[in-house]
Parts: sequence; C-alpha cells; structure tokens
Amino acid sequence: MIKPVALPHACRLLNHGPTVLVGSAHGGLRNVMAAAWSMPVEFDPPRVAVVIDKRTLTRELVTASGGFTLSIPCHQVLDLTYTVGSVGGAELAASAGGDKFERYRIDAFDGPVLGLPLIGGCVAWLECRLIPERHTEDAYDTCFGEVVSAQADARVFDEGHWSFRDDNSELHTLHHLGGGHFAWPARMVQARVLPVG
Repeated sequence: MIKPVALPHACRLLNHGPTVLVGSAHGGLRNVMAAAWSMPVEFDPPRVAVVIDKRTLTRELVTASGGFTLSIPCHQVLDLTYTVGSVGGAELAASAGGDKFERYRIDAFDGPVLGLPLIGGCVAWLECRLIPERHTEDAYDTCFGEVVSAQADARVFDEGHWSFRDDNSELHTLHHLGGGHFAWPARMVQARVLPVG
C-alpha cells in the first residue's frame, strides 16, 4: 500500500504535528530515535525541521552522513516508538553491543534516494538531505532538511491529504503528550469559511 507522495505535498505528512522516528546511519553505525518536535518549514522545495539533541548518536550520524529520515508511526508501532525514544543508541551500543534495530528487531528498509533507514510499520516516510546551518550547529538542537523523497500508506494518505476515518483508526498517527502518553486523531471534520457580517 506504500505509494510515492509528490514532493509539493510532502510537507503535509508533518503538518498535523505527529511524533516522528528519526533514522540515521553512517560508517556502519545506524540509529533510530523518536522526536515529538518536527514541522514543515517551506513548501518549494519541501523543507522540514526536527529537534535532535546535539549530544546524541543520532545527531552525530546525521551530521556525518548529511541526511536523515522521518518515519511517521501509527498505533501499530506505539511501544516501539516509546522505546526508541527512551533508550539512547550510544548507551545501548556501549552496554549491550549492537544497535536498536538488532536489539528490538526493528523492521527497516533503505530509502530510495539516500539509502538511510526507514522504519517498517509506519504510515509515511520522508528522506531528508541535511541543510547545513553554521550559526545553529553548535548552539541549537534543531536540524533542517530538504525532503528528497516521500512515501505514504495510501489507506490513510492519498492525493496529498490525510484521511483519518473510523475504518482506518489503526493507521492514525501518534502524538506525544509527555510521560509515555500518546494520542491519535479520532476522525477528521471539514471546516467552512464563516459568512461575512
């Protein structure tokens, strides 16, 4: 059911503020972490921002490789999302050897453009080329990326729009509320412009 998403619609995959899984890899190492703070920042070319603590293995790999992925999880991978957001990749490698992919048997596949890991069981995927921002690299945790490929599960995102319905609730995106609590959209409603006067 995975279908390519036209790049002009790629930012809509993040527009509603879901939790994302940030994938990274470089020099034989790979990692995945959860991030609650991500957003589209430009439409053409599509660009996004995501907060990745500069002291993490993920940030090290993103900086070294020049890219990252964003996989958008649904209820099916709720526990995995919480786990990869709670367990540090560097600490895991130092204490147990291996990485999160091996330790938690994470289903992953390579992105079609950059070859970085995308997480299976999610409902949308973006590959992003890191945009170097010299004035922010040392001071801030925000990373900017240009979306170079986007895909989504057509059962929940098609023709450039999300479709959250009762019959596809298991595919609704996750939204982190803190302390391991998540919410997901119940359904969509159509707004209308109010009449003048």
